[in-house]
Amino acid sequence: MKPFTVRLNFHGDLTFFLGRKTRVEIIERSLSEKTSVKDVVESCGVPHPEVDLILVDGRPVKFGYALERGADIEVYPVQSACTYVEKDRLQSTGAKRFVADGHLGKLTRNLRLLGFDVAYDRQAQDRQLLGVMESENRALLTRDRRLLMHTVVKAGYCPRSQDANEQTIEVIRRFDLFRSITPFTRCLRCNAPLQKVRKADVINKLEPLTKIYYKDFRRCAGCSQIYWAGSHFSKLQKRLDEIRANFND
Repeated sequence: MKPFTVRLNFHGDLTFFLGRKTRVEIIERSLSEKTSVKDVVESCGVPHPEVDLILVDGRPVKFGYALERGADIEVYPVQSACTYVEKDRLQSTGAKRFVADGHLGKLTRNLRLLGFDVAYDRQAQDRQLLGVMESENRALLTRDRRLLMHTVVKAGYCPRSQDANEQTIEVIRRFDLFRSITPFTRCLRCNAPLQKVRKADVINKLEPLTKIYYKDFRRCAGCSQIYWAGSHFSKLQKRLDEIRANFND
């Protein structure tokens, strides 16, 4: 096959994934054989779960579309301003269950605080993360772009910020989660749901002052950790309010 050149124009925050020296919107790639558009996009450093719309010479295509000749390729992120109809989109914003890699412990805690189901094992290897993602139908959260590029990844996101609160806001926006927030309903330690429990049922496990000053309790259905609105509660509530404030408009 005669060599040919394709030109890729990356829109929105997809430029985050381009190398510092090549962080321009348009990148050229020379090809000498039929190649899927997914492989070409990812050769530029952009994971496919971050791509919501691809136009080849103005026509929407799927990831498996084979490039055989020179073309202009427009690549758009999720929630881009491009006005093409919904059927041409490549990603879903409906995920509510996640698996996070070992570097996102603070993000995991924040999401659990908001009531979201996030599987997390600090020691998990890539193969384990992908296995949990597939078997439990979860979206993958990781800052490892190479991990996101695995073909088995159907839904995922790479937080741009290194700050946990900003990462949380990013994930809520990416997956349209704001209306699904249910604070203080999930265990921050093991991720299981919290259940309301009578004080009498847990009183033997409470500290003396806790027995006196608190009456409302919840217990984790998984690890049996007991929760109440103690001195730590105001800090958690403040963090929650700061996150929510970004969506008041």
